[in-house]
Amino acid sequence: MTSSISQPFAARRYARVLSIAGSDSGGGAGIQADLKTFSALGCYGMTAITAITAQNTCGVTGIHGIPPEMLKAQIDAVVQDIGVDAVKIGMLHSPEVVRVVADAIRTYQLPHVVLDPVMVATSGDRLIAQETVAVLVRELFPLAEVITPNLDEAGWLLGWPVEGVETLDEAAQALRALGARAALLKGGHLPGDWVVDVLALPDGTCQRLASERIATHNGHGTGCTLSSAIAAHLALGATLQQAVQRARAYILGAIAAGADVHTGRGQGPLNHGYAPLAQRVLPV
Repeated sequence: MTSSISQPFAARRYARVLSIAGSDSGGGAGIQADLKTFSALGCYGMTAITAITAQNTCGVTGIHGIPPEMLKAQIDAVVQDIGVDAVKIGMLHSPEVVRVVADAIRTYQLPHVVLDPVMVATSGDRLIAQETVAVLVRELFPLAEVITPNLDEAGWLLGWPVEGVETLDEAAQALRALGARAALLKGGHLPGDWVVDVLALPDGTCQRLASERIATHNGHGTGCTLSSAIAAHLALGATLQQAVQRARAYILGAIAAGADVHTGRGQGPLNHGYAPLAQRVLPV
């Protein structure tokens, strides 16, 4: 009898997404949110952890950076064996860590890089050293297919506050001018019944994406989740505009599904698994 192992088979693989980010011990943001998002959208998630945080729904009480050589080893191990179809980058706490990530992207020619310039947690805790910001812009913005800052992060990057819906287009274009091919400026921190985001595209045009605000106290990890969802859809073959639109639809559903769920005493997480998709298998 012939062993089934020796039978021919069609070469197939999963859509592979690598998250390079910090760990959130509370499970609502960071690496944990990224993996939940990849899984919910039918992708195979992998990680290279940049830092470990002691964190819950109320805030961050400690940050321990992973040595740069260990971060490099994680990326090397994943890329050299499994491969990568898209990359989501989150918390990078030091210039050395930024350089390790930039070197890896250039060395391996990693595709579809989505950079979420994480500088502050939902709780308001600062997550990045000031001297890291300039290195982040110089080294990683030119390598990113899209950057996804919120209004506070955009203000720090630009050196002027982004206040009012009428300033979003100008700010998004100014962010793209820092070196990124495209910039998604998230307007969720502005008051009002509608949330307006602006996508500044490589051709110089802007696209506004608006949605009705969902009343909830559970907003922990929204930025991590959105950037991860964009990376997942890029890995699955979507264009940038399609990926952003589909990622916004996913996160709106996740917010709505978890809006009235009680988790912890502070800003709770989204419901990442509200409508999970089967893991997609692609031809090699």
